[in-house]
Amino acid sequence: MPAPDAISCDKLAKLIGTPRAPVILDVRRAAVRRDDPRAIPGARLLDETALNPADALALVPGLRNQAVVVICAAGHARSQGLAAVLRTEGIAAEYLEGGQEAWVAAGLQSFDPSKLGRRDDAGRSLWVTRSRPKIDRIACPWLIRRFIDPRAVFLFVAPAEVPAVAEMLGAAAFDVEDTFWSHRGDLCTFDTLLAEFGLRLPALDRLATIVRGADTARPELAPECAGLLAASLGLSRMYADDQAQLDAGLQLYDAFFRWARDATEETHDWPKAGKAK
Repeated sequence: MPAPDAISCDKLAKLIGTPRAPVILDVRRAAVRRDDPRAIPGARLLDETALNPADALALVPGLRNQAVVVICAAGHARSQGLAAVLRTEGIAAEYLEGGQEAWVAAGLQSFDPSKLGRRDDAGRSLWVTRSRPKIDRIACPWLIRRFIDPRAVFLFVAPAEVPAVAEMLGAAAFDVEDTFWSHRGDLCTFDTLLAEFGLRLPALDRLATIVRGADTARPELAPECAGLLAASLGLSRMYADDQAQLDAGLQLYDAFFRWARDATEETHDWPKAGKAK
């Protein structure tokens, strides 16, 4: 049983990918990260200075009203110390029991953070794509926000301006032709992100098939493809502002992910007379 200020790997794994996921702060030493460069999905990689009292307290304003989990190599002094400092400032901070070593030993999902490109001054990744998103351009931000960089910034611009904006701001262009983060053969950009970041979860694989079918006019790939297409087109007509549509679309993919993870065997029908409700 975890200590009072600890969270188990199993409990954290169930939260990752959902809106209830905590802020994950990875304070492993640089040498440890070199030996094991993969990270827990959504983890923010902090440098050595984060354990200095002043730098640790500087994190506090951005963590208000959020749950926090601190991770180190084995769940000892580094993670417990930073979590304790944050708690003195009213932050609901826990440490991961057993640390990264326990996570890896349990065979839980991790990802390759080296694929993330340039960050802004706040440490956020920056992405740019075509305006008026429909499917892939909402699905990809959802995947990035939930599993790769929860603070990622997404820009929507005129299609012809995507390359210039990406170069000007140091952003990663995605879901446009002739870019790294785009369609590859019969696969869509969502598939590319999964492959490049090494994300392998049955629920994400199931969701990828639905996204691919809806995004590439192949509804026969899964029964849910037509539903995702209909919902996506409806959202695109409800919102004139792309950022507002993105916010609404994140909830749509949250629902599809939880179905893909937890509810694929569940059915629903009208209760017949004489049956308990």
